Formats: sequence, C-alpha cells, structure tokens
Amino acid sequence: QVQLVESGGGLVQAGGSLRLSCSASGRTFSTYFRAWFRQAPGKEREFVASVGPFGVSIRYADSVKGRFTISRDNAKNTVYLQMNSLKPEDTALYYCAAGRRISADRNRYDYWGQGTQVTASS
Repeated sequence: QVQLVESGGGLVQAGGSLRLSCSASGRTFSTYFRAWFRQAPGKEREFVASVGPFGVSIRYADSVKGRFTISRDNAKNTVYLQMNSLKPEDTALYYCAAGRRISADRNRYDYWGQGTQVTASS
C-alpha cells in the first residue's frame, strides 16, 4: 500500500520557522515530481512548491518565494519543506503530493498525504 506521511507541523509565532517532512512507503518515488500544497479553512487547496526527480526543476508560489525551500532525499524517499519567516497567512493544512509531471495543478498529482497543520500566530 502506497502511503505519504507528513510530519513537522505545529504552532509558531509569526517570523518563526518550521521544517515539514513527507516520507513515502509502498513504492519508490525517485522518478516522480514531489510537491507541497496547502489549504486554509474556506479556501481551495493551493500550490506551494514542487521539485523534479533529481532535485532540480524547482518551482514556488509567488507568496512563498524567498521564504520557503523545497528539497528531496531520494535515498530516504522523502521530500522536505523548510519554511522561514512564517506569516499568519501561511496558516493552513499542508499536504505533500507525488506525480509524473511538474505542475502547479493539484489534479496532476496521483498520490497525496493526509496533511499536517501549520499555524503561525500574530
């Protein structure tokens, strides 16, 4: 059974940092694009960042550029999201995803985790 499991979420003050991890099991995702999305209450799920199979082809949403960094470790089948200078508007449930194509469209991703909550208080 394929599973993506996120961890590392929590409550921080605005300006703080968190590092999210998404570990995969059940298959290897070394040839897949990996991504992070987020969904705030009452809003649609939105793209945050993605990374290609070899750690290149990285994309970010404009709202997180310069503050968030996506990376991956194929040996551990894991993708990370380092989040710095967190703002209250970053508060959301963060999901990791895996898919065959690089895309900011959530419909392009085949596998999803259950999400981890990130809350940045003002």
